[in-house]
Amino acid sequence: MNACLDLRFETAGPRTRLCVGAQDPPWKVVRAFRQPGGGALVHLHNVSGGILAGDRLALRVAVAAGAAAQLTTTGATRLYRHRHGAPDSEQHLSLSVEENALLEYLPDALIPFAGSRHSQHTTVSLAPGATFFWWELLAPGRQAMGECFAWDRLRVATAVRSHLRPLLLEDFLLQPPLRSIGSPARLGPYTHTAAFYAFQVGRPAADLHRLESILVAEAAAMSVPGVTIWGASALPSDGVVVRGLSATARDLPATLVRLWSTARRFLTGAEAVPPRKLK
Repeated sequence: MNACLDLRFETAGPRTRLCVGAQDPPWKVVRAFRQPGGGALVHLHNVSGGILAGDRLALRVAVAAGAAAQLTTTGATRLYRHRHGAPDSEQHLSLSVEENALLEYLPDALIPFAGSRHSQHTTVSLAPGATFFWWELLAPGRQAMGECFAWDRLRVATAVRSHLRPLLLEDFLLQPPLRSIGSPARLGPYTHTAAFYAFQVGRPAADLHRLESILVAEAAAMSVPGVTIWGASALPSDGVVVRGLSATARDLPATLVRLWSTARRFLTGAEAVPPRKLK
């Protein structure tokens, strides 16, 4: 299935308004919810329940100058088993944040089922003054079903750029049948990975190093070697990244909210508002 969801957030007086340019099944957006300060919260639905072999899904999000948007999912993204003869499933995310706009992309975990083959490509473009918060969680599979790193292939490629330079470039390929993810050179005793990113284009480097110091202290306080470890680092320009490894998913969502709350308060002066989840 080839499907596209095209969203644009624009200012309408003191509020942010959602405009839907395209909405192909299995993508579904019901409505935008008003956030404190006039921002808009949108839930991303995949009505098929997950991503199937051969699916090619595209998500395009543009946040206009001065607008504020928060995106979340209604549940984990499930990657189903590959079918013989089908191409790998793909998801392409293109996010654009214009001048002095805010985007918070806060999805649930990515869960690759046994035998799945998937590529995720994320491209983010940030204008001067743009602020962008994002987190990612990767589970080892359906652990209750006895699956742990049982997928065939998972590629995750990310590029975040400002109007001046690349800010973050990542591209990793995980192939458990060829290279053990549980080896000491990779995840060792840990099964779950998490990452949190905070960007504000044009923010002075001294400010970002102060934020780094704050997040490093929080990461150390939340780390228990053998259970969960966290680390934080300022990027060369305009951002800070925090990464975590854990032997359990139990505390990861709450930890990401804590890190996001700290970074949001520092960069925007406003408190984080965790997204309401639809049932």
